[in-house]
Amino acid sequence: MRYLTAGESHGKALCAIIEGLPSGLVLDEAEINGELARRQAGYGRGGRMKIESDKAEFIAGVRGGKTLGSPVAFLIRNRDHEAWTDVMGAFEDVSERRKVTAVRPGHADFVGCKKYGFDDARNVLERSSARETAARVGVGAVCRALLKTVGVEIGSHVLRIGDVRAEDKSYTAKELIKVADGCDVRSMDGEAAKKMREAIDDAKSRGDTLGGEIEVVVDGFPACVGSYVQSDRRLDGLLAGAALGVQAIKAVEVGDYARGSLKGSETGDEIYPHGDGYERKTNHAGGIEGGMSNGEQIVLRAVMKPIPTLKSGLCTVDIRSGEATIADGERSDVCAVPAAAVVLENAVACVLADELLRVTGGDTMDDVREAVGRLRLRAKTIRLKK
Repeated sequence: MRYLTAGESHGKALCAIIEGLPSGLVLDEAEINGELARRQAGYGRGGRMKIESDKAEFIAGVRGGKTLGSPVAFLIRNRDHEAWTDVMGAFEDVSERRKVTAVRPGHADFVGCKKYGFDDARNVLERSSARETAARVGVGAVCRALLKTVGVEIGSHVLRIGDVRAEDKSYTAKELIKVADGCDVRSMDGEAAKKMREAIDDAKSRGDTLGGEIEVVVDGFPACVGSYVQSDRRLDGLLAGAALGVQAIKAVEVGDYARGSLKGSETGDEIYPHGDGYERKTNHAGGIEGGMSNGEQIVLRAVMKPIPTLKSGLCTVDIRSGEATIADGERSDVCAVPAAAVVLENAVACVLADELLRVTGGDTMDDVREAVGRLRLRAKTIRLKK
């Protein structure tokens, strides 16, 4: 399976094409749009979220609510485009309209202009914007439908915003879906959630922004997906790459956060005989050993940097004149960590669906379900003792 997204932040629409899905996958329009709505939520979001009401409009590859085996295509219209038609028109003279030359440090503006030969960072920021993640969440929603069909659930929560950290506990994906989705900072710790909102309010009052840390967990994913035989087939590497491909994500870890400070005797997930099979009592590896899923809960943590678009602007240069100036302002979030958690869930879903299909093969969902059943039987003895 592979996918591509296209579209600019203030263009007519975002769109995506997904190739390689089996036929017969049931898609629920409300569930897919529900994922898009989750991405738009969260305390600390900017004014753009008050304008958009993202909905996926499927234009190919789906009939009667089921995939056809042909490429699936959808678009998400940008309502804000109506106010930008004279700036983002495909064939209009837009050369001097809302031009951005005071490039913003920390964004793609400066290097993107140098790479593609632009003197207007508008050409860069419109595509590098995190608005693009709406299309990726749409793709992820389709992949989640496939994973859910074979018993896989994905959830997330926010561990830290700024210097406020939630209690570090383990949760199932279902617990996260039930509780974290009901919190506007996606925290499972009520007291920490209150302090996170206060920290966001304080940053907003000072014209500043905040980053944080996110945890994504996956339950029910079968063992033996991924491989150790080549580095580019390692499941943890693929997940880390997808996570780092999300705007502003700068660090990723699979498994225990404290692994670097612990001894091998403290982090090995020992295996014990249990009846006619085996069991584990810990999951420090985060569900992946030797580049392969081992049947335990997959746990991935990621760190998001603070968004570097500030009200007061950062020191920079004007790429036209070369003179010192203050960075141009663009509408932005104070804190997008809760939204990034939803994006990461769906980025993970894309990788897991792709790798699962690589192992199971199959042109139809019946083929996939049958192959997953065989996969589970092969590794049914790998389980964590509760």
